[in-house]
Amino acid sequence: MQQYNMKRPPDEADRNRPRLRIMCGRFAITTPPKAMKELFGFGEQPNFPARYNIAPTQPVPVVAMERGERHFRLMRWGLIPSWAKEAPKSLLINARADTIDEKPSFRGAFRHGRCLMPADAFYEWKAKGGGPKQPFLIRRRDGGSFAMAAIASNWMGADGSEVDTCAVVTTDANETLMPIHHRMPVILDERDWEMWLDPETQARDAQKLLRPAPDDLMEAVPIGTRINRVANDDPSLWDRHEVGDEPPVQPAPKAKEKPANANQMDLF
Repeated sequence: MQQYNMKRPPDEADRNRPRLRIMCGRFAITTPPKAMKELFGFGEQPNFPARYNIAPTQPVPVVAMERGERHFRLMRWGLIPSWAKEAPKSLLINARADTIDEKPSFRGAFRHGRCLMPADAFYEWKAKGGGPKQPFLIRRRDGGSFAMAAIASNWMGADGSEVDTCAVVTTDANETLMPIHHRMPVILDERDWEMWLDPETQARDAQKLLRPAPDDLMEAVPIGTRINRVANDDPSLWDRHEVGDEPPVQPAPKAKEKPANANQMDLF
């Protein structure tokens, strides 16, 4: 099984990362490991740092049910179906809730690999009249952690190596997110975590959990464009900032003209 760590990949990997035009392509995990263990009820004690700018293909913490108990796992964000002969060219980072039990790429993982993806925030971008897009930090109004519905698949490459992969389940946006994007990740109510994780839950019943979050659960905070670069991964990414509200650049002062006698000796 391929093992992951939570370190940021090198800049070269960032530059080669496939471009994505789909929602929920970045998120953050800042809750300390001990607090996350208590909240999600898994037995492991992982030691991973706070991450403010997690991107596709990077390792992400996932909570999965195995033999009746919850476990912490690190998986590659970008699902590869177990039956695929090779990794798809397009990253499958999101799975639509309305078709998740129909699409061959997701059907098996939905029925047999349901899991939780812990998060403290995710990001979305909104076009602003042809100028730079305005990034938004989407988080709970009370500042708490939450769980995005996710699906997982174990894939074996041609060389025999195995890798655990996952994707976030998305649904229609609620009233809070609609002005920014028409879709959002499924944020499961804590009371539904057990039902979602339980392998005995029928697909039709699990699909009933895939609905938009309550309108008053989340808030959208405008932030700066530093979030656009994966290499930036620090708390200042959460600073409130409206793109385009920077003060105008002041022109450089003109050089003073030399007096007529500039090249002559003066007493004063």
